[in-house]
Amino acid sequence: MSKEVIIFTSSTCSHCHTAKEYFSDKGIQFIERNIQTDTSARKELMQRGIMAVPVIQIGEEVIVGFDRERIEELLAE
Repeated sequence: MSKEVIIFTSSTCSHCHTAKEYFSDKGIQFIERNIQTDTSARKELMQRGIMAVPVIQIGEEVIVGFDRERIEELLAE
């Protein structure tokens, strides 16, 4: 897996916890950016016009929400 994985999360988001568990269970390292504690992460999403989490970035591809099918497609590339 050569693509960097970044997950934008919040502490109270159940889908965020699901996404983190998914990547952990697959043994895929990721960077977590919690928008509640990281103001630059929050600003970055707002600049992109994204107002929801989780946001999962795999390489240059951005997925809003936990879309397992799309994630698996990107990981297989």
